[in-house]
Amino acid sequence: MRHWLFCLMVLLCPVTVAAQDSALKRLETTDSGRQWDAVGRLDINGAGFCTGALIAPDLVLTAAHCMFDKPTKTRLDPGSFEFLAGWRNGRASAYRQVRRAVVHPDYVFDQNVTSTRVRNDLALLELQQPIRNTTVVPFDTSDHPRRGDEVGVVSYALDRADAPSLQEVCKVMARQDGMLIMSCDVDHGSSGAPIFAFADGKPRIVSVVSAKAEVKGQRVALGTDLAEPLAHLKSQLENGGGFSMPVAPRTNRITVGGARRDIGAKFVSP
Repeated sequence: MRHWLFCLMVLLCPVTVAAQDSALKRLETTDSGRQWDAVGRLDINGAGFCTGALIAPDLVLTAAHCMFDKPTKTRLDPGSFEFLAGWRNGRASAYRQVRRAVVHPDYVFDQNVTSTRVRNDLALLELQQPIRNTTVVPFDTSDHPRRGDEVGVVSYALDRADAPSLQEVCKVMARQDGMLIMSCDVDHGSSGAPIFAFADGKPRIVSVVSAKAEVKGQRVALGTDLAEPLAHLKSQLENGGGFSMPVAPRTNRITVGGARRDIGAKFVSP
């Protein structure tokens, strides 16, 4: 246990990819990315981004630390977030502003990466208007992946901000204190990216990316064990919790294959 916890503190380390894991595949065309259009870039006030995934027509799952300003450690206004579903090369299948957001009540924003922070690093965002688009199908969720299970991740990152990438095969290396350690390849901007299991050939979200670390020279992804914290967040929303904005009029854009849209965002580590 001490070895794992020590490794959580080691960020931005040299990369050693496990031989059995698949390489990243860039999803930059409609054909390659269609199955993953419910994964989107979550733009933060035009200054940075995380990755999020739709789990209902109006709900996006991401990491709690994406909701905080790093210098001040204060919560960001949910109205400063925009979810770009299926964002590829300047176009999205749908654009939505965020109305309301809940984070796990036991999550404490801190730059130190610990197992306590990771296991509670989950946020649920309610969109201003649902996305009802046949090309953007919300993902189901699942829980309790076991050590050795094969998983995959779809994420944006600093060097791949204009299109997501898929790593279809990585593995759950360990479960510890409500946290998963996985051999997936992630980087800045991958925060909040969905981790998928593929039982019966259907992708289901089992975790989201919280941080990256290094274990015995191998680069790993850290995420929450999804079931309990997600149920808690859904309960918060149902009971009127969260910090919110007024409901917007029905003027949100829905674009499928529309004109190129440059937002001029630059990366800032959430």
